[in-house]
Amino acid sequence: MVIVIKQNYEQKQLDNLVKWVKQQGVDADLIVGSHSTILGLIGDTSKLDINLLRSLDIVESVKRIQEPFKCANRKFHPDDTIVDVGGHKFGGNNFQIIAGPCSIESEKQVIEIAKAVKKAGATVLRGGAYKPRTSPYSFQGLKESGLQLLLKAKQETGMPIVTEIMSVSHIDQFKDVDLIQIGARNMQNFELLKEVGKTKKPVLLKRGLANTIEEWLMSAEYIMSEGAKDIILCERGIRTFEPYTRNTLDLSAIPLLKELTHLPVIVDPSHASGLSRLVKPLSLAAVGAGAHGLMIEVHNDPEHALCDGAQSLRPEQFEDVVKQIDVMLPLVDKKWGL
Repeated sequence: MVIVIKQNYEQKQLDNLVKWVKQQGVDADLIVGSHSTILGLIGDTSKLDINLLRSLDIVESVKRIQEPFKCANRKFHPDDTIVDVGGHKFGGNNFQIIAGPCSIESEKQVIEIAKAVKKAGATVLRGGAYKPRTSPYSFQGLKESGLQLLLKAKQETGMPIVTEIMSVSHIDQFKDVDLIQIGARNMQNFELLKEVGKTKKPVLLKRGLANTIEEWLMSAEYIMSEGAKDIILCERGIRTFEPYTRNTLDLSAIPLLKELTHLPVIVDPSHASGLSRLVKPLSLAAVGAGAHGLMIEVHNDPEHALCDGAQSLRPEQFEDVVKQIDVMLPLVDKKWGL
């Protein structure tokens, strides 16, 4: 349920309303936007008399939210959420690019790539320390030592970092990570979602391989219900019957999500296609569809990469993509985020 508060309300009236709502066993979340003030109610609101609420002097209107996701719902929070990652803003009319290797292989590799993507225009560095792989015999990442190398690249370049967490037991290792990634395979690992939510850190939540938009938003709800408010949604392609690409990029999800939720939406064209030659056109298509950013895999030696070399751009290819995006941004009312 959402209660829209009248403008020029008295603080005492609002405090009394919040107190009364909580006495009914319902949580209340106050959102002060640029055009309106909203009291979002979470819990069993069936016990609340909607007509009584509408009759209060302070109340402009009361709306019931039919969708199962509440905190992530745009009705709950009409203004776009702006997520700050190390001083770089995601959401609204801001556009950001996250870039880096699929997996961290060595100190020289990750620092060299970090410097290259920063020079080209990326603002956040990605790199996998823990790698979920389909085969148990594939490279699983350098794990905690890889995480330390990523942190060293952060120190060398000043770039905030994002990396994937795979287990609740790893949470303490992620205290210096700026943006915690929940990968596609863990999108419905609900215990992990809840524990990551408790950290209150910004979270990058990737869509599952075969999940609906509503299921994806319900996963965001798990994180937000534990107190984390800064969630970035990442469309990375879904599994379909088409074998020519690794996944099928669902571009329709971008405008749909912008209708349904206030959370920023970015796109990972690397995992969506699995082919480096498709990353540029899919990136430009995502910009045109209204995405708030991109997450692109870049490697300085893709042919010898230990993970996903076929979908990784070389630094000079990445630079070309950024230049093309720069031309497009004014056309879609976006600007490079700070």
